[in-house]
Amino acid sequence: MIKSKSMRRGAIAAALALAFAAPAFAAEDAHSHGHAAEEAKLVLDHGKKWPTDAPLRQGMENIRAVVAKGAKDEALAKAVETEVAGIVQNCKLEPEADEQLHIVIAELMAGAEAKDAERVAKALNAYGEHFDHAGWKRL
Repeated sequence: MIKSKSMRRGAIAAALALAFAAPAFAAEDAHSHGHAAEEAKLVLDHGKKWPTDAPLRQGMENIRAVVAKGAKDEALAKAVETEVAGIVQNCKLEPEADEQLHIVIAELMAGAEAKDAERVAKALNAYGEHFDHAGWKRL
């Protein structure tokens, strides 16, 4: 069990770095034609929302509930970090959908680190606009 908050955050950051390393390197390799790297941008799957799985939907619903209840500061950061860790560990999407999810997760984590509920809410809304999650409600 990780005892301190900074150690826990470090462990989550390391897990996320490992989870995202392969797609980042693949994108870098695929686009290494001397062009500047393009900024990652959420897109639909040929006009359709990306598929989801149960662990992803549950984790996102849990984060949404925390934000909707008005969690702030450490409570917000801890909830987002915990749920994102669960999503990263348990969610299994096709590579293209997973790449898009990484964009959302990066923004969720940035919002958590900044303890910015509005930023987390925007990331959740972007998730709902780009991922097929029946019953999803914007914040």
